[in-house]
Amino acid sequence: MTDSSASIAPTARVHPGAIVGPRTRIGEFCVVEQDVVIGADCLFEPYVFVKRWTTMGDRNEISAGTALATDPLDKNFNGDRSYLRIGNGNKIREHYTISRSTKPESATTIGDGNYIMTSGHIAHDCAIGNETVIASCALIAGYVEVEDQAFVSGGVVVHQHSKIGRLAMIGGNTRVNMDAPPFFMYEGMDKMKPKGLNRVGLKRAGFSPDQIDLLKKAYKMLYRSGLMLEDALGRIETELADENTLHLVRFIRNSKRGVCRE
Repeated sequence: MTDSSASIAPTARVHPGAIVGPRTRIGEFCVVEQDVVIGADCLFEPYVFVKRWTTMGDRNEISAGTALATDPLDKNFNGDRSYLRIGNGNKIREHYTISRSTKPESATTIGDGNYIMTSGHIAHDCAIGNETVIASCALIAGYVEVEDQAFVSGGVVVHQHSKIGRLAMIGGNTRVNMDAPPFFMYEGMDKMKPKGLNRVGLKRAGFSPDQIDLLKKAYKMLYRSGLMLEDALGRIETELADENTLHLVRFIRNSKRGVCRE
């Protein structure tokens, strides 16, 4: 089940039932259990542990000491089959843990092109989008959703069932205990607060000056106008509508935990 072009170090242990794709390199003392699928051109540094029911796409780089598809840190977990599904082109750095999901036949999911730094944890049933950055020592609790291109800084702790919007930036050591709407910056060790537009992130993502201007006006309407939340959302829909501001409105209206406000 291992492609002939893959290389496996002599001290690694890869179960015969695992599938290892072309040109993938598995380093010294790695362990890959059964029911694992690894795509092409992946790199596993030494001491990577991949447990059962992990599926991984192509071009992923997994650094030393990382453990994937660990059992959920959930007292109600009874050992049923569940999954960890990882996309393509991700970098997961040293000493990281990602759990598979709790409910039978459900999955923790990691998208494409994410950069996940050292010594942190992504818990069961999380859904991480594409091209996010999750910095060192961040702790992502169960059932959290992180949308595309979000930036989670070092030492951030994210409460279970919280949601972080697209291109949101969470400052270092922030306690995320409510949903963080997209496109804005947040910080706060006790209570998370909005701190303006994520202008640098938006520019890097290719947003035009007109798109950024609309989002700046939407931020002011939400956080500086003194309007009630629903009134602010209604005005954004009628006065500032484009694909990004409408995504912002949908995110807030769909929030189950409530969104961060001043």
